[in-house]
This record gives sequence, structure tokens and C-alpha cells, in this order.
Amino acid sequence: MWTKNTSPVSFCNGSSRRDFLKSAGNGFGMLALASLFASSEAKADALLSPLNPKSSHHAPRAKSVIWLFMEGGPSGFDLFDPKPQLKNMVGKKIDGVTAFFGNPGGVMPSPYEFKQHGKSGMWVCDRYPHIAQCVDDIAFIRSCHCDSNSHAPAMYQMNTGSTRTGFPSAGAWTTYGLGSENQNLPGFVVMPKQEGIKGGAQNWGSGFLPGSYQGTLFRSGRNPILNLNRSPDISDVQQRAQLDIERALNEDHLRQHPGEGDLDARIASFELAYRMQFEASDAVDLSKETEETKRLYGIGEKESNDYGTKLLMARRLVERGVRFIQCYPSEQWDAHDNLQTNHDSCCGLTDKPIAGLLTDLKRRGLLDSTLLIWGGEFGRLPITQKGKGRDHNPHGFLTWMAGGGVKGGITYGETDEMGYKAVDKPVSVPDLHATILHTLGLDHKKLTYLHNGRRFRLTDVSGEVLSPILA
Repeated sequence: MWTKNTSPVSFCNGSSRRDFLKSAGNGFGMLALASLFASSEAKADALLSPLNPKSSHHAPRAKSVIWLFMEGGPSGFDLFDPKPQLKNMVGKKIDGVTAFFGNPGGVMPSPYEFKQHGKSGMWVCDRYPHIAQCVDDIAFIRSCHCDSNSHAPAMYQMNTGSTRTGFPSAGAWTTYGLGSENQNLPGFVVMPKQEGIKGGAQNWGSGFLPGSYQGTLFRSGRNPILNLNRSPDISDVQQRAQLDIERALNEDHLRQHPGEGDLDARIASFELAYRMQFEASDAVDLSKETEETKRLYGIGEKESNDYGTKLLMARRLVERGVRFIQCYPSEQWDAHDNLQTNHDSCCGLTDKPIAGLLTDLKRRGLLDSTLLIWGGEFGRLPITQKGKGRDHNPHGFLTWMAGGGVKGGITYGETDEMGYKAVDKPVSVPDLHATILHTLGLDHKKLTYLHNGRRFRLTDVSGEVLSPILA
């Protein structure tokens, strides 16, 4: 019956599966066969799941993470970190500045007006008026830097700690280290833009960790996960019986192939998929939200509807114990041709939804236990490209965090007077990862996985927790 590979038994959502079930006498023969394996739903509940909650290394400040990933590279000094010196250097060339596409132009000041907001007096541009009202809850990290000025490698590094493919993402490491508080939903959920993102699924993959820890794609609507729901002519009793038999056979096969992490993960995924049929649709059913809440997120408005829907879904998932969520807007902050046109659009897509999420989490008492992260894979150069655009800049960019034990209304680090390079308290990607894990109660130096005879971590031991931004 078994082949040499380690693929588990499964019956697909096609005619072969329906015929198999119906041949068992509308499920009664199937149930009789299942009883031979002493299987039941109660037994399945008791079996060890890779996503069962695990102990943290120290007292956590946050239970969940919502990562607002601004793919494409937003310009920090055009949004939150004004550089007035740029107005005094318009058109001048800067020695030593390297551009991804070559031919660096002259200095270009920001097209936006800035004002100070909140009790903390944080600077925000006029294209982010709703987020401006939330600055007292935000810690602005102004001195980030990374190792690549190309989108995909930089995104890999921001997500996995490495510019190369094949490494586990931060969400995978988190669920590996802590498990999930809800066994009926994935521990790690990703909501990308419809056409996908640069670098693809490697950004939320599990790498060499077991496949159970990789991100699960969610979409809006009543069918958040494609091919999740069973055929309507198959009853719950029939499906439960089938899963019991599949599990018994696959566990027997696993005993003959010990150490096959992919097989173990796929067996667990069958059970999770069964459970998600009942809870995933409810988790993303926004009809249960009030109209006031939907307006808060910008749902129903042309610009903000898509991202507002994703962020309201993220809040509902956090309420249900999902550990790690990433949300990508429907456009990229990739401002090569025209900085103002691009950033005007991206700000419109994200401003009201992000402010709505911060406000909603706070009023529900969830902000203290939910870490929000805003930022892209790198920033933009202070010089022109094609006359009105800005090229990639990995040497100095801005990320912000809120909630989850992070101080609000503060800044950390600085770039130079032109916004080109981090000069005060430079923050590496390992530093960001170490801080994220620390808020969740994980020590980045202790969270390891043995692979091919070597102990791996999300970030190397050079990463330092940004203690000054923590409450």
C-alpha cells in the first residue's frame, strides 16, 4: 500500500473522495472501520499538536503580533522624520551616495508639510492625519538599516533574518517557540495583496522548521482559505470518520518513517483544516461588526476598504488567539517615478485603517498585549530619480512599533541631516527581531533549532533588544 515516499494518506475534494465515502454506506461502514482504529474526535483532541501552547523564556509583554508590512520601501523622512536641511540643498549632488538603478540625481526635499502632534509632539506629514492622532502610542525607530537594496533579498532579511531563501520567517519562529492559543485556527496568518508580493511565499515560510509553523494565507469574505470547505454532499459525520482513518493510517506510516517533519506537519494540517471549517469563516465574518467599527477602519471607502478589511480581520484573529499576523497593503511604496503620487496613494490606503486598528485595540484593552509593527524592507534616498522619484535606501530608514509593552510617544536613533544613513543608535534587522521576540517572552539567543548538525536562530547573537523603547 505504501510507496517509498512519505506522503500521507488523503482523499481529495474530487469524485474519488465522494465515491470512497459513499461506498461506506453513507458513513456507517466508515464509522465501523474507524472504530477498529479506536479513533474518535476526543482522541484527536488529546493528541499532541505542534501548535499547542508552550512556555516562554521570560514574562511576555505581548501575546500576539500584527505586522503592518509596507512592501516597497516607504520614505521615513517624507512621513515621520522631517529633514529641513534638504530644502537648503535642493539639486545638489551628494558624494558617496549609491543608487540601486544608478545615475543618482540631486537632493530633493519632501513635498509634504509637517506638524507636531500629541502630547509627545511627534512630527507627522499631512498625508497621515489619522495616524497623527495616535502618535502618543507609537515608538518611532529612526535609524534602521539592512544589507540589501534589492526588494526580494531585503524582504527576506526583514522576514527571516537572511537575504537568502530557505530560512524560517519570524512568524514561523514565533509559533515554533510559543505555539498558538487557538487550536482551531493557524498560529501564523498572512494577508498579502492579491497579486502576491516580491519573493513570494518564502517570506512567510517555515524554512527548515516543520511545515506546521509556516504562514497560512487568509482572504476576505466567507471563504478565507481556498479549498477549505468540504463538498456539500458529505456530512460532518462522514468527514470526521474519514479523518480518523486517515490519521490512524498516517501515524502508522510515520512510525515507519521517524523524523519526517514534513509528514508529521501534513498529518497535523488535515486536523487543523477540519477544525478551521467551523471557526475560520466566523473569524472573518465582518457582518458581526458594528457600522461604527467598520467606518473606523475605513471599510466602505474606495481607498481604505481593502486594508481596512484586512486589519479588522486581524483584530478578530487576535481576539481568537492567533499568535502572528502579517498584513500587506494592495500597493507598494516603490516611488521610483514620482514620490508624491506613490506616497499619496499608499498613505490613503493605509492611514485610516492603521489608526482604526490602534484605536480599536486600545479601547478593547488589547493594545497592551498586541505588538504592532509598521515598516518596509528599506527606505528611500534623499536624492531624485527620474526627476520626481526616489530610489532604494538600505542605509537608513524608519520603522515604528506600538502596544505590546512598547513605550509610546518616543523616538529612538537618528539618520544624518539628509536622511541617508543611520548615525545615532543604528538598529539592525537582528536588533528588530530580538526586540520582537523579547516582547513575546522569547530570548533570541535561546530560541534555536537543530538542523543538519547546527543550531540555528531567527537572528544571530549580535542582535540586541531595544530596551529603551520598552515600557
